[in-house]
Amino acid sequence: MVAVARPHAEIRAMRRDDVPMVAAMEAASYDFPWTAGIFSDCLKAGHPCWVMWVEGVIAGYGVLSVAAGEAHVLNVCVGPDHRGLGLGRFLFRRLLDIARWNGAGRVFLEVRPSNPVAQSLYRSMGFEEIGRRPKYYPAKDGREDAIVMALDLLPAP
Repeated sequence: MVAVARPHAEIRAMRRDDVPMVAAMEAASYDFPWTAGIFSDCLKAGHPCWVMWVEGVIAGYGVLSVAAGEAHVLNVCVGPDHRGLGLGRFLFRRLLDIARWNGAGRVFLEVRPSNPVAQSLYRSMGFEEIGRRPKYYPAKDGREDAIVMALDLLPAP
């Protein structure tokens, strides 16, 4: 197996003019994607929304909700052309930093049971399953449960 070096990536706040590219990546990545309007609403609401740039293009994005000392990962994605390069871990580490900088002591997320790659990433970063939300996600054959995971953040070193 040949090790592939992670390309240089940068994170910056999402802007309104990023929304069409982000929505297109979302549509290419998920069967039940968020719309451009949902991303725009998140920006308007003041949620921390971030994009990851690699070689001049958006390679991924993340959206958080932070309130009352907690953060919730609302959406995170690495585009199909940039998967398998370690960028998901890089992006997720930055999202955890952003949650910490915004005063969160705990981070929550939901993940589909049918997404073992994401589950593995989250577990490797210290998230633990704390419950299930029955029939949370739309699915091709009805509804799919969500695995609820949480991570207690430690102070930055």
